[in-house]
Amino acid sequence: MTASTATGTDRIADAFASHGKRAALMPYLMGGFPDLDTSRAVGQAAADAGADLLELGIPFSDPLADGPVIHAAGTRALSAGATPHAVLGVCEALSERLPVVLMVYANVVLAGGAERFVTRAAAAGAAGLIVPDLPHDEAGELRAACDAEALALVPLVAPTTPPERMEEIGRDARGFVYAVSLTGTTGERDELPPGLSAMVERVRASTALPVAVGFGIATSEQAAAVAELADGVIVGSRLVRAADEGGAAAVGREVAELEAALRQ
Repeated sequence: MTASTATGTDRIADAFASHGKRAALMPYLMGGFPDLDTSRAVGQAAADAGADLLELGIPFSDPLADGPVIHAAGTRALSAGATPHAVLGVCEALSERLPVVLMVYANVVLAGGAERFVTRAAAAGAAGLIVPDLPHDEAGELRAACDAEALALVPLVAPTTPPERMEEIGRDARGFVYAVSLTGTTGERDELPPGLSAMVERVRASTALPVAVGFGIATSEQAAAVAELADGVIVGSRLVRAADEGGAAAVGREVAELEAALRQ
């Protein structure tokens, strides 16, 4: 199947099945940061450097899950005029290259109705959605809308997620399960949480889908260590900072370094 004929869920499954590394590499980038054209170039550079999927953030004024680097990037993107519609344009350009999963807050999705947002996302080539502030118990309508368009509604689980709830989330997951490595917000950390291995094992026991780990992964060494545990590695703040400091070229270098670490 080509990118134009495969469904979003199919493209995610293919990316996790055929990456050729110890784990799939999923960079995060903020749509519209530092401007729309550069964010598009950053995504293209990440694809050129070996990314398997992309997580594309839609900036929002009250991003509860975002640490200081990504929060600041979203604020600047909004100040520069980035809108959900404009970021979907970035998605459309990048989805020709690899699966794009939109990281979007619930207010943005629900403001005009879940079905309308999902239809727009699907038309832009999105493969799935991550909605970090939408509780699992309230996600049924959005999940149904995503299923109708064959988009994956990717759930998040945290170290504090109770076993029974993790089983429910794993059962209802689409695409993959996003394992948040730590309590708190996104951002680079000096070391991985000591309980990460046990947490990933609990997530694996709850679902047949791939498990990708994000939050706090700052170095190639940390990415390689996570690749020993999980099916996917998500890196955000390091790359958003690189986009600010050196644009697409800097992000390409960083992604290439991460990609090499996952091949060793």
